[in-house]
Amino acid sequence: MFNDIGALELVTLVVLAVLVFGPDKLPKVIQDVTRTIRKIREFSDSAKQDIRQELGPEFKDFEFEDLNPKTFIRKQLDNDELGLKEIRNGFDLKKEMAEVTDAVHGREPESSSGASSSSGSAGGRIDMVKKPEGAASDDRPPFDADAT
Repeated sequence: MFNDIGALELVTLVVLAVLVFGPDKLPKVIQDVTRTIRKIREFSDSAKQDIRQELGPEFKDFEFEDLNPKTFIRKQLDNDELGLKEIRNGFDLKKEMAEVTDAVHGREPESSSGASSSSGSAGGRIDMVKKPEGAASDDRPPFDADAT
């Protein structure tokens, strides 16, 4: 619940609580807060049990965490029926981004095998380096009168 609170934030909260409630009332406030949290958890657990009973035995494997969209999608993607693990494991985002960056800056990409590719599209790569135009501005492309 408080996994993202650091030591400095925790000390700040304690000092702030002592200043707001005072050292005399602070233990009573802490007891009230813990009692309220305990009641909320009991209410939540009883509501979950009621829902499970109403759903029946068909949904005995139902987990409420599956209702969270992130959990649901993660669970479906981990299911290997679609073969997504091979696709995900075969894709190296850092390598792809480095290749794109090298192509944009006109550098030759570093190859892991030690062999460098030519300026063409060897290995299925697209050459993104801007090349100077070969035709002069006064040269016109051939004109086909029948095509227009």
